[in-house]
Amino acid sequence: MFTDADVAALYDQLNPWDPTRYPSDAFFNRLVMDAQAVLDVGCGTGQMLHRARDLGHRGRLVGLEPDLAALDRARRRTDIEWVAGVAADACWDREFDLATMASNVFQCLISDADLAASLAAVRRALRDGGRFAFDTRNPRAREWEQWEPSNASEVVDGNGRTLRVSHHVESVIGDVVTLTETTTAQDGTVLRVDRASLRFLDAPQVGALLRDAGFEIEAQYGGPNQQPVTDESRSFLTVARTRTAH
Repeated sequence: MFTDADVAALYDQLNPWDPTRYPSDAFFNRLVMDAQAVLDVGCGTGQMLHRARDLGHRGRLVGLEPDLAALDRARRRTDIEWVAGVAADACWDREFDLATMASNVFQCLISDADLAASLAAVRRALRDGGRFAFDTRNPRAREWEQWEPSNASEVVDGNGRTLRVSHHVESVIGDVVTLTETTTAQDGTVLRVDRASLRFLDAPQVGALLRDAGFEIEAQYGGPNQQPVTDESRSFLTVARTRTAH
């Protein structure tokens, strides 16, 4: 058996959060440390908020996550608020200075209805002038073409097992890519197959969605070092502010 808890632990090994090593993590870390009250939407195992506390953040930190196994790992820290749920169901009212969706969580919002409902909920959760920061892969870079078994990763998990994690794209329909992630043991035994869909929206599409939801774009970068967005940008980061109604 390779349980949901095993998957959550393996995610932390394959995707460690470290702002001293990874520029994208540093980008979000700076925003979090500068905000008094932070809502991390799709917080996963809570690594970003854990690190913020370790670095001395003294304000309010809240993580929202639908994956209960990931949330269990996040809850190892009790000085942060953890809430089970999805963005569209969030019901906070002007309580936060910053909302984040790091690690391409924005791409998990597939339908137009879910995007609209999620952005509306994030907008309600932010105070006037509050910021919303997130990253998303650039569709023009076509990163999904690299998601194939030959590019698998190997890792030794916390139980000493050598595991192989590979990806296979099942379909590309419009701007939605559906893929499988297969985890196998060292002898080739398939331990688990997970399926997911991701939506790839370009920068103008993201901008239009934000404006419809009551945001205005403060900045949009083609990388964590604030370079411009180009067709070659692997991903882009957006920082938006709530727009005050007149």
